[in-house]
Amino acid sequence: MFVTRRGGRDVLLLHRSPEQGGYWHVVAGGVEPGETAVDAAERELREETGLEGRVAEGIEVTEYVSTLNKEPAGRHEPSVLSVGVTCFRVAAPDDWEPTLDWEHDGHRWCDSGDAASTLRWPGTAQALRELLAPDAA
Repeated sequence: MFVTRRGGRDVLLLHRSPEQGGYWHVVAGGVEPGETAVDAAERELREETGLEGRVAEGIEVTEYVSTLNKEPAGRHEPSVLSVGVTCFRVAAPDDWEPTLDWEHDGHRWCDSGDAASTLRWPGTAQALRELLAPDAA
């Protein structure tokens, strides 16, 4: 999920702790039994950042993860697993800062271009570009 503030000029990135992979990402998580994707997104937002918010503008993407090394894969191979992801957007107050959970050891705000180039997963980065395009705001 893309958390933005200041009219979409700031995008929140969370740094996953070393035990969780040690990379920059956005708010993310799985859908629990009985939840919709929207319910799960709002729960993960609250758990990972402390922000209570209503999500909007979902985009479906598919990420490919190598089952051998857990890295994004550039082509389809027998050892590659596809994962469907819904990327949502939520606006935070302009002066809001997250309260991080145990999964994360840092955060930063950056513009959408920097955020997209920093993200590990290409489908998520493309969804960010689409959701924050000037005509999408």
